[in-house]
Amino acid sequence: MTAPLLTPLVVALLIALAQGASVGVEIINGKKAQKGSLQYMASVQKDGKHKCGGFLISPDFVLTAAHCDKGKNMSVVLGSHDIQDGNRNALRIPVREVIKPKEYIKPGGGSDIMLLKLSKKPKLSKNVKTIKIPRKNKTIGSNIKCTVAGWGSTGKEPFVTDLQIVDVSTINRDICQKQWNGVLPENTICAGGYETKNGACQGDSGGPLVCSNLAVGIVSFNTGTCSYPNKPNVYTQISKFVPWIKKYVKNLPLS
Repeated sequence: MTAPLLTPLVVALLIALAQGASVGVEIINGKKAQKGSLQYMASVQKDGKHKCGGFLISPDFVLTAAHCDKGKNMSVVLGSHDIQDGNRNALRIPVREVIKPKEYIKPGGGSDIMLLKLSKKPKLSKNVKTIKIPRKNKTIGSNIKCTVAGWGSTGKEPFVTDLQIVDVSTINRDICQKQWNGVLPENTICAGGYETKNGACQGDSGGPLVCSNLAVGIVSFNTGTCSYPNKPNVYTQISKFVPWIKKYVKNLPLS
């Protein structure tokens, strides 16, 4: 099999990633999520250990980032903000199938999105719910207040067992493009991190960017330090992938 061809955009962004950017995020300057909220959140795990965030978009599919593919023995944990071992409220379901866009190469390529088909459908309840995603090509304006949540590091700890959430605002694409030295991939949204101390850093990729109760983005990559000098956090823009998602997820509610 021949090696995949890297476009100049991907090469440039991979260089940027190597020089100080990183995939995955932690929640910085956030707070513990309110009990009974964010019931769509999923902990994506490998061999029983948390690796990434994700979110339930239908009874049998979790959406996350493509770079969260950890191979065999993946599972998701639903139904609880506390993902520590022994939590009786947490529902663990093995992943049956991993589905990624054929054009995905690495996080810098702009197709950092993945569907996880679950081995069984969880019973939807007060603790387990789905979240809607946007209709095809729906755009998100600048300076829109949104949230991002996850179990990654807080900057003080390598990871947390209780779900954290923080407010972030969307950033104008031209500003984001400039701060990423002109190598921002297509089909992405920027929010948080730029001239702020709120947002995402290493430890919890794949979680949703939620604006007005709609999952519009998937945490993809950011700067490597969490000090956020000028680099915005970058998310995969879900609305650009709706036709691809609908190939696999039937009766998908859109907004």
